[in-house]
Amino acid sequence: MSACHSIEAKTGALLLHLHIQPGASRTEIAGLHGDALKIRLAAPPVDGRANEALLRFLAELFQVPLRQVELRAGTTGRRKRVAILGSPVDIHSILLSIR
Repeated sequence: MSACHSIEAKTGALLLHLHIQPGASRTEIAGLHGDALKIRLAAPPVDGRANEALLRFLAELFQVPLRQVELRAGTTGRRKRVAILGSPVDIHSILLSIR
């Protein structure tokens, strides 16, 4: 299992460890940053807009409703932990597509 994600035993949620770069020219997965998945966000880090854009991006990427994507840690920092519940998308296919 990759260091950038894990599965929560109780709920079966996919936990992602992320490094966020707000204010980028476009929103995209940028690869790995140490033990975290790096995501560039077009939204600025003002008034929670970057967090909202991140959650919407992940909901679309993992094909789940926004209510199934939860920011667990890192509200104000670049390092974040996000839980995704019930995704039909395999994280390994996403990781393979960025290499």
